[in-house]
Amino acid sequence: MALSKPQWGILSKTLVPINLHPKFDSEMADEGLYGMVVKLLEEKEDGWYYVETHYDYYGYVHSSNMIMDDEKANAWKEKANKVIFHSVVDIMSEASYKGYVKGILTRGASVITTGNEKDGWSEIQLADNTTGWVRTVFIRDKKTSFDKNNEEQIRKDLVDTAMLYLGTQYRWGGKSPLGIDCSGLCSVSYLLNGIIIYRDARLKEKYMRSISLEEIKPGDLLFFPGHVAMYIGNDKYVHSSSSLNGVKVNSLNPEHEDYKEDLAKTITGIGTVF
Repeated sequence: MALSKPQWGILSKTLVPINLHPKFDSEMADEGLYGMVVKLLEEKEDGWYYVETHYDYYGYVHSSNMIMDDEKANAWKEKANKVIFHSVVDIMSEASYKGYVKGILTRGASVITTGNEKDGWSEIQLADNTTGWVRTVFIRDKKTSFDKNNEEQIRKDLVDTAMLYLGTQYRWGGKSPLGIDCSGLCSVSYLLNGIIIYRDARLKEKYMRSISLEEIKPGDLLFFPGHVAMYIGNDKYVHSSSSLNGVKVNSLNPEHEDYKEDLAKTITGIGTVF
């Protein structure tokens, strides 16, 4: 049933499946990170909702994985201006490793910091208004935009972010350090740097412009049939591949040991946001 007006929900689990179909045993279309706010477009049976993400992707989320409250969601969008940047972080009951673990968050999770700090720890507030403590070095300001005039630094940041996932296992639809797919790696690396691109292995002109291989620079994306990778310089690219079991670096140069001929010879496009 279509909702009379769009409503909002806050994803309230460490990772939330955004499914292709409204059922628990469905293939994932995407994976929501803690604290993401989604627009509820349609109510289905058994607590399922058809949702839209802020990066224009769609799928089904179960109500058990959301806090559905327009007022809270709008407040959260304004106040949750911090992001977890470490791979996986324990939420502790106190500002000490001797406390107990109240939960875990992964890179990309949105949180509120209360301003309370102690001995290298910061207190955070979660979407359900509970609080906990994480190491201050694991948190950074959430980026929601970027300055094209700062191109060199942004390109470096994009590559550095993608390389943080090196060795992560492959997960279809995944978008976290616990498991990630090819478009998940590229899209979340951009998202963490304030840039929205399409979350799929397709070059869409709405998000990126097409360039030639001769123009490619670090941070640009390489597209192949059903696959996408980030160029990191020196003929190399980082990507998440099911055939390689996860995130690896390969080369376009046949003289390199990590050359991957099947991809190097099937490039369908190259995209840049610059």
